[in-house]
Amino acid sequence: MKLATYCANDSTTRLGSVHTDNTRVLDLQAAAKRAGLKDVDQFASMLALIDAGGAGLAEASELLARYIDDRDLSSNLSDVRLMAPLQQPRQMRDGMSFETHIRQSSRGIQRLALGDDEAAIAELEAQPLPPLADIYRMLPIYYITNRMIVAGPDDTIVWPRYSKIMDYELEFGVVIGRSGKNISAADARDHIFGYTIFNDFSARDQQAREMAGRLGPAKGKSFDGANVLGPWLVTKDELTDPYDLKAFVRVNGELRCASTTAGMLFTFEEILAHMSQDETVYAGEFIGSGTIGNGCGLETGLFLKDGDVVELEIEGIGILRNKVVRNR
Repeated sequence: MKLATYCANDSTTRLGSVHTDNTRVLDLQAAAKRAGLKDVDQFASMLALIDAGGAGLAEASELLARYIDDRDLSSNLSDVRLMAPLQQPRQMRDGMSFETHIRQSSRGIQRLALGDDEAAIAELEAQPLPPLADIYRMLPIYYITNRMIVAGPDDTIVWPRYSKIMDYELEFGVVIGRSGKNISAADARDHIFGYTIFNDFSARDQQAREMAGRLGPAKGKSFDGANVLGPWLVTKDELTDPYDLKAFVRVNGELRCASTTAGMLFTFEEILAHMSQDETVYAGEFIGSGTIGNGCGLETGLFLKDGDVVELEIEGIGILRNKVVRNR
């Protein structure tokens, strides 16, 4: 199923199942009331459904099958406002899982540090990319980001005042469906609820300054709306192989990147096993893949401009679209 959080004409936030070739959405709580289900609150939000476990998801699937043709229970997607499918994850962690991005973004940060020194930049570009540092093959690298600043599809992202270089990042990620601790990689898929697209907007000039401190990104990636999820959450049964999906970036309709989700240094299952070592990972958490190779301006040298519209597309999931404007 494709599960969406959306706002209807009466301004209420609802949980729905997207259907009819992604053109309509079924109000799951309204369908549950019509069916006379005892527990309709499990369909009040995405987190409530996640907490309901496999039984809740099975009931959602049954409701879609039963009421898909009841026109008063569904709305046209064009008539509602889609929101981040998981508006406030219980935690957000983002990885560094694609070799091409790791190697090229390191070069990109060096390039930014040189400013307008064209000779130094030319000298840098003439050098071969450094090999991947051993640490990235030894264990999954990730950081914890701000779960309180999540935006959704078609939201306008406001460029932070302290930055002159705004960037997008093509990622996808998983939402955890079952809490656990010391989860094995072999069992980790049982803890995955579904997949969504993640645009990790970044103030690159600020990030370049911060990374010199060797603690990780802060204001480079933490400003209102910087973490964008959407357009909906696709349950894991919908994706036969999440590690072989086509992925694209378009800016103002122009193709900036055509890539794939293949080649992660560690799978989500392996990442989850690592994260859960002597630490409980909770249902409702989000884990990002890290940027897919060539999926950001830091790698290509093409950053965002005021008013740009960015589209991230991942096969089998959908298209996540946002406009970026300068803070005025």
